[in-house]
Amino acid sequence: MEIKIYTIPTCPWCTKAKEWLKKRKVSFQDCDVSESQNSQYRDELIEKTGQLGVPVTDFNGILVIGFNEKKLEEALEKAKKK
Repeated sequence: MEIKIYTIPTCPWCTKAKEWLKKRKVSFQDCDVSESQNSQYRDELIEKTGQLGVPVTDFNGILVIGFNEKKLEEALEKAKKK
């Protein structure tokens, strides 16, 4: 299962989402959309969501926009079943 989380360093909700994933011992790729050298992540985020709001967690194509524990849990369970 591949998990990507699109974040910026100054976002408290991004930090919470990453902590939530770490608590569940889930490995993920942190995609910082604020770095100029990582404009590919910014482009990916816009392509997937049509916006630049963060955090966005991508569980194998199941997207959760923002930090919502219930939605994150549901998406994680669905992704495990894929």
